[in-house]
Amino acid sequence: MADSDGTSASAAPTGAGSSPPASSTAERSLRVDFYVIEGTGTAARLKVACRLAEKAYLASQRALIWHTERAELEMLDELLWTFADGSFVPHEWLTSNAAAEAPVLLSAASPPTAAFDFVVNLAADLPPFPHLTRRIAEIIDGDEGRRRAGRARFKAYRELGVEPVTHTLRAE
Repeated sequence: MADSDGTSASAAPTGAGSSPPASSTAERSLRVDFYVIEGTGTAARLKVACRLAEKAYLASQRALIWHTERAELEMLDELLWTFADGSFVPHEWLTSNAAAEAPVLLSAASPPTAAFDFVVNLAADLPPFPHLTRRIAEIIDGDEGRRRAGRARFKAYRELGVEPVTHTLRAE
């Protein structure tokens, strides 16, 4: 059941070491949620990513936060330790030469080879590995360029046979 921001603690995990069945994206019932926030600041978008990662962690799901801008992902790395009083989200960087143990992984260049329960996409394009997850979260803020890229991703998901769900989040 989804809570007020559309996240779900009962989503069926795929398991970090397993691969989803070889089928089309729509047949695998990929779920895509767009979280739309009002502001244009990077911090607000990253804070939503932190909340989503925390929910996945608390639900014992493996999560990947994907971005193509390393500097912004480094900001998120720091924010995951401080975004809320009492929060603890164990995370580490995904690298091609090390086995990652943390339940939440960050990547700006190394596409995963194992499946994840949940992917938070902060990049301007679709993640290049939708076959490795059953759930993707897209976070869109008020920046016109990011909105334009978000509309393009929304359309691309529809072309893949996925009907994204949109959640409008109130400013904190």
